[in-house]
Amino acid sequence: MATNTSSVTAALLKPMKATSNGAFQRENPLDYALPLLILQICLVVAFTRTLAFLLKPLRQPRVIAEIIGGILLGPSALGRSERFLHTVFPPKSMTVLDTVANIGLLFFLFLVGLELDIRSIRRTGKKSLAIAGAGITLPFPFRNRHLICSSFHHIQRKRSRPFPCLHGRLSLHHRFPSPGPYFGGTQASNHRCSNTSPLISLWVLLCGVGFVVFSVYVIRPLLELMARRSPDGEPVKEIYICITLSLVLASSFVTDSIGIHALFGAFVVGILVPKDSPFPGVLIEKIEDLVAGLFLPLYFASSGLKTNVATISGAQCWGLLVLVIATACFGKIIGTMFVSRMFFKVPFREAAALGFLMNTKGLVELIVLNIGKDRKASTHVHCLAS
Repeated sequence: MATNTSSVTAALLKPMKATSNGAFQRENPLDYALPLLILQICLVVAFTRTLAFLLKPLRQPRVIAEIIGGILLGPSALGRSERFLHTVFPPKSMTVLDTVANIGLLFFLFLVGLELDIRSIRRTGKKSLAIAGAGITLPFPFRNRHLICSSFHHIQRKRSRPFPCLHGRLSLHHRFPSPGPYFGGTQASNHRCSNTSPLISLWVLLCGVGFVVFSVYVIRPLLELMARRSPDGEPVKEIYICITLSLVLASSFVTDSIGIHALFGAFVVGILVPKDSPFPGVLIEKIEDLVAGLFLPLYFASSGLKTNVATISGAQCWGLLVLVIATACFGKIIGTMFVSRMFFKVPFREAAALGFLMNTKGLVELIVLNIGKDRKASTHVHCLAS
């Protein structure tokens, strides 16, 4: 029996070959990496675009459809069918799918940095810093730590399965400082994170600072040189585009090797690209449609395949989840509105808009939760990743 189990496991985890010889050679294309990846991409894009079309009358952005689509393709909905899941998204294909999705995410964070102008942040100065700080710090008084912890402890005894999910969500957002006494089942995962040597953390920090310094004094002059040689009205040379994208990948490799995250390197390169030339506009035009239209939905699908909302069961579980979300949202909105109105005399309508914008959550939060899952912050953090 043990031998049979081992052989089945080995077959499932065996690396996939890239291409097949075709159906006429009696080979199933879905047993090979490339045709299976093509099918996955087509399915994800078609599914999320259909959802985006259906949500268009509600004036919802496409990212909402992509998040919902990722969850629906996972074990929360369509993935409840074992046949569908093991045919279209078999476990042995997830490494390829995750890799392609994360490459797309790297370039998406590069685009975010590319569109972020540090000078505009400096111009707003204290006002932006104060409003942002209020939106982050003022929600904490609205959270009754003892009520939440005791509620978790009470329901944990009845339904132990869903609560590592909520614990991962709360611990990543620092809802309360010491959840260990209330979540015995997740203490092992916490110990895996806390056992990191302080010396290693110091080295990671120093190397990260060194990378930023190197980027400012070496990569930035190179980017400025290419920007100066790309005057307005003339086409940007293809070699400049190639060098910039290679710098994104190289920086991501360096930061991942340091132990920070590959996304950080891509984001830093995007920030350092000079914004006062047509160069960043050309870069955005070259890669935005491919990244946002094709690769980014794959990231949501990859996350959705690891998300199982069905593990949250019972009125008490859902009620507690709604309570935590409501208090967090309420505190952030009210905190931002209060500081905007009282200290900076922002009109009420604009202050309310700022409050709701500060409360907007989507891709960045999903990225943080995925990083927490990958770094073993919680073994079930994906239950509430979206």
